[in-house]
Amino acid sequence: MHRRNFMRGSSALTLATALGGGELRAQGKALRVALAWINNVEYAGVWIAEDNGYFKEQGLEVKTLPGGPNAPPPLVTLAAGGAEIGYGTWLPYLDAVARGNDFVLVAGTFPVFPLGIISLPGKPILKAADIVGKKILAQGPNERTVIDATLALNNLPKQWEFVPAGFSPEPLLSKAGDGYTAFGTNQAVTLEKMGMVRGKDFFFASFDSMGYRAYASLIFVARAYLQSSRPTIVKFLTALTHGWLDNEKDPTIAPKLAVNKYGADLGLDLKQQLRQNELQIPMTKNPSKPEQKLLVLDRDTIAGPMYAAAKASGRDKLPAVDTLCDFSVMKEVHEILKD
Repeated sequence: MHRRNFMRGSSALTLATALGGGELRAQGKALRVALAWINNVEYAGVWIAEDNGYFKEQGLEVKTLPGGPNAPPPLVTLAAGGAEIGYGTWLPYLDAVARGNDFVLVAGTFPVFPLGIISLPGKPILKAADIVGKKILAQGPNERTVIDATLALNNLPKQWEFVPAGFSPEPLLSKAGDGYTAFGTNQAVTLEKMGMVRGKDFFFASFDSMGYRAYASLIFVARAYLQSSRPTIVKFLTALTHGWLDNEKDPTIAPKLAVNKYGADLGLDLKQQLRQNELQIPMTKNPSKPEQKLLVLDRDTIAGPMYAAAKASGRDKLPAVDTLCDFSVMKEVHEILKD
């Protein structure tokens, strides 16, 4: 998920101006959605909604813009007017807003933050205190900040060594570090594919389990676009939620769509995508409020542990929650789906 959403090109983050939904349709333009990562099963709801015609039922033509290590972050893309809807990560989103971008969060895919640390039996990292004094292989500024914030939340010293790493866990296996920042739904699955057993041959401890709470795959728009084109956003999220609901019912569909259709040129492995989807479906549920509906932003989670995580990272001048988020959009979506 968001190994890649650190703020590259921050100078490009200027206030976004976007076409309204009616204007888009009048000009025959597709609704552009900037993804934060490659076209894999992380976006299961998107692929099912597209393949089953749910977007079309809503009168929408949707064009997804893939992310990845060499693509601009969606925050930059929206700020430059290159998309109407984007996927983002909590701390970079706050930084974009602090730079003057009038963005609004409208939905959140995963209330459970899947980033964590993989370690080996020799020096297992199972809790925040185990990070202190260790060499941690990490991808970039966002991962470093999350580690520091996790230590601060646990009243621990920020004493650890950063070792630059890519998106493969191989350096950990060669003992280049004591831990490796990774996603429980991604690199941990890579180790499983190699025949390694979780809890025996390697350990994965999520930052969520260490007290760092944040949604993953947050969905945001420019405030001006929300004001001018709210019906379009509601339609998009209605179709998307329908796709995620279908994914719960049959977790085998989206992996096949990712491997054979939407990510066909990426060399994705079907078994890995199936396992990733199996692991991520429970993450669509808010552990604090298990009955909460899909993609709904929870005010208590944001105002409580997510703001605490942001402050622990040094971001102490935070806007009011209702400035950063619009909680009414997903409420409207679920009213529609209920009918």
